Amino acid sequence: MFRGAARPIAGGMHILVDADACPVKDEIYKVAWRHAVPVTIVSNSIIRVPAHPLVERVVVSDGFDAADDWIAERAGAGSICITADILLADRCLKAGAQVIAPNGKPFTTGSIGAAVATRAIMADLRAGGVGDPIGGPPPFSKTDRSRFLSALDEALVRLERGR
Repeated sequence: MFRGAARPIAGGMHILVDADACPVKDEIYKVAWRHAVPVTIVSNSIIRVPAHPLVERVVVSDGFDAADDWIAERAGAGSICITADILLADRCLKAGAQVIAPNGKPFTTGSIGAAVATRAIMADLRAGGVGDPIGGPPPFSKTDRSRFLSALDEALVRLERGR
C-alpha cells in the first residue's frame, strides 16, 4: 500500500481517511508529514491530493459502504482512522485501530456503544417522521480544527511510543 522513498515508522503506522466529506484533509497531511507517516485518502470519487510520497489516493466504487469496507478491512493496531461515520468507527475500533472524528473527538471502546445507540435512536425518530429533533451537528469551527490537530498529533505520538 505504501509507495515512495520515505518509509512508515513504528512498525507500519498508517492514517486511513474516510475522505468524501472530511474537512481536515490539509491538517492530516501536515501532521502526517511531520511524523513521516503514510496517509491513504479513501473516497467514492476522485479527490485532489498532494503529490507526496506519503500520500496515496484510493477511489472505490460508489457502492453502499464501499469506502467504509475498504478502510475497515485495512484498519489495525498501527492505524489511525479519521471518520465521522459512527458505524465505521465501531468497525475500526474492533480491528484495533485508533479513531478520531474530524472535530478532534476520539471514538473509544468506552464511548462507541453510546454513539451507536444514539445514532440508532435518531434514525428511528427520523424514520417515524419526527425529523431531526436536535437539529444536526453544529457548524465546523476553528476550535474543532485545532482540537483535531492536537488529537491526531497525540495519537501519533502514542503509537510511536508503543501506546
